[in-house]
Amino acid sequence: MKTTEQLLREIADREAIRDLSHRYCDCLWRKDLDGLVKLFTEEGVFKAEGLETEAVARGHRQLKRMYQNAVEEMNPRVFIQSRIVDLIDEERATGRCYVAVYSANLGMELLGFAYYEDEYARMKDGWKFATRRYFIDVTNGGVSLRTFMV
Repeated sequence: MKTTEQLLREIADREAIRDLSHRYCDCLWRKDLDGLVKLFTEEGVFKAEGLETEAVARGHRQLKRMYQNAVEEMNPRVFIQSRIVDLIDEERATGRCYVAVYSANLGMELLGFAYYEDEYARMKDGWKFATRRYFIDVTNGGVSLRTFMV
């Protein structure tokens, strides 16, 4: 049986990890690219997968360039639901969440539905995305993975 201290740590870890998704959406809305990139580890990876191709950005420099492209082209409004977090140990976790993506540049047109599969790492300054994989499930055809190319 887990101690109260262990249970409280797990609750705090899960909440901190779930908060990453909230901050991710907030940074996108506010176009805070520096804040967005800081949610990732230094070697953090974002991978977008869809029918056309696969796009990958590694490290803060590539991540910032990829998000700059996305903000300029789509000005995405991401609504995340159902954040699931699985703690592996005190330093690593995985999770997933489901999203609806709209474009402010296109009059809040629904771009599609997708989901993220995440790997998280505890760093000195808190939990970060180590890897964020974006799977486009349904799209209206208006989104191209070229937006994510760096």
